Amino acid sequence: MHPFRAAVEAGDFAAIPPMCAPDVVFRSPIAHKPYQGREMLGVILGAVSRVFEDLTYVREFGDDSNHALIFTARVGDLEINGCDFLHTGPDGLIDEFMVMLRPLKAVTLFAEKMSVEFEKAMRGE
Repeated sequence: MHPFRAAVEAGDFAAIPPMCAPDVVFRSPIAHKPYQGREMLGVILGAVSRVFEDLTYVREFGDDSNHALIFTARVGDLEINGCDFLHTGPDGLIDEFMVMLRPLKAVTLFAEKMSVEFEKAMRGE
């Protein structure tokens, strides 16, 4: 089991930024440009933890530097499916993190809820 998955399943989102390179690049399914940096990733994942309910990883595969973690979760009353794609650099830290989500209706609701949570997080609430 990848340490990222273990942290998410334990609800320990604070453990994730230290697993990442300082300049980690995060690609979101709802943002046009990637986010950069482990602090920003921490803010984003904190917001995600408040939007997703019942997140469950159903499959994991990869090699030494590339991992795919397939999951299901709920957003409100809708089921959402996704995959976290992680790339680990030679130093063992995650340097790229991309998320893919489906179906569109659930992704749209996720984007709406994430907007609210992200704004709260950026204000320090």
